[in-house]
Amino acid sequence: MEMLKTLKFLTIVLLAFFVVIYVVIVSYVYFNQVGMVFQSAQLSKDYQFDYQQKFEEINITSFDGIKLNGLLFKAENSKGLVFYLHGNAGTLETWGKIAKIYTRLGYDIFILDYRSFGKSEGEIENEEQLNKDVSVVYKTLTKRYPENKIIIAGYSIGSGLATILAYENHPKALILQSPYFSFTELSSKRVPFFPDFLKKFSLETYEYLPKIKVPVYIFHGMKDQLIPYENSVRLSQLLKSNGHFYPLKDQEHIGMNENSDFQNQLKIILQ
Repeated sequence: MEMLKTLKFLTIVLLAFFVVIYVVIVSYVYFNQVGMVFQSAQLSKDYQFDYQQKFEEINITSFDGIKLNGLLFKAENSKGLVFYLHGNAGTLETWGKIAKIYTRLGYDIFILDYRSFGKSEGEIENEEQLNKDVSVVYKTLTKRYPENKIIIAGYSIGSGLATILAYENHPKALILQSPYFSFTELSSKRVPFFPDFLKKFSLETYEYLPKIKVPVYIFHGMKDQLIPYENSVRLSQLLKSNGHFYPLKDQEHIGMNENSDFQNQLKIILQ
């Protein structure tokens, strides 16, 4: 009998130990999830961007007074604007290098640094805040360009934000590069023990994509190991007749803009 009591006590102690460890780990992930999702880096306010093409630096005040920084690269005889939402790492110091790919095809391109990235102020807190930021900046750009000449584009983490933005507005088209079917689902594969209800970012691309009426163009590298190619295969099944899916052979997650097959198809889209 004493042995059974001892075993029962040890079982309870062991269970309590694992519960405490679980709570500690979950708490750590909860309070650090923003940094796990967004690898922000800052630039000094007096940093001078150096690009060998015409561009304009724009600061836009967001809904809560925070100033967001972006670069507008300009094409000769512009046909419109590509409103570009970049990935979860890097700033305009490097992302601006993709601009010439778009401007030489006749489109201006505006690239936004999310709050806490580059010269943008503030700290990222949750998805709602990010969507508000993106919406405010987009509305500001529509004062310069009519919506029927604006193409929204999003890369990686930016693809979910771009999809929501396109759903809430009326752009000319939507371009998604390496998108995820559901960020909730994707993150669950990284941290399967972390409850969905504690996640600050859900970005359920699959919920919004079928509701978008404008043409949608999805590009995904078949060797993408960060956001598996299967994500876009599933999204492509939700596209309407004006939706298009372009698998990129041998393409990994990084460097899609430099991919020649992507550029050839982009030329057709933007012509």
